[in-house]
Amino acid sequence: MHIAILSDIHDHITNLTSALSKLGKADAMICCGDLCSPFIVVELGQQFLKPIHIVFGNNDGDLFRITQQATRFSQITLHGEFADLSLGGKRIGVTHFPNIAGAIALSNRYDLVCYGHNHILDIANEGSTSLVNPGEVFGGLTGKATFVIYNTDTGIAKPHQIL
Repeated sequence: MHIAILSDIHDHITNLTSALSKLGKADAMICCGDLCSPFIVVELGQQFLKPIHIVFGNNDGDLFRITQQATRFSQITLHGEFADLSLGGKRIGVTHFPNIAGAIALSNRYDLVCYGHNHILDIANEGSTSLVNPGEVFGGLTGKATFVIYNTDTGIAKPHQIL
């Protein structure tokens, strides 16, 4: 199974559209927060028809309308601030915040822990747990718009440049 991991979209619809066109054979998507506005959920739901798992970040301000829009799409699941997932035979934890992700990875309860917030692409291992920050779809903070594809069969997380 191939899982697309995105974070920190910050309303950048152009970069998001480009990222969605490059997801290839992804079977599911994880979004690590900071979509920002409700229209981003609509774009995700219209353009990616497979399961989408979303956690909230610190810049997701209008949670009522984000939730309202998400209910239009059966493939979207909103998990609040933390997601505990099982995809492709892997146990996956998802949060927005790096400090929480690091602590979760240290627990060795997960094969993969995904996070965002600092906009910095990082793929590391903490014991037997892969720790993945896909960077930012936004691209405005680091100058690099990125996402990651994680292969559950191989355990390899591969970064991709959006632009």
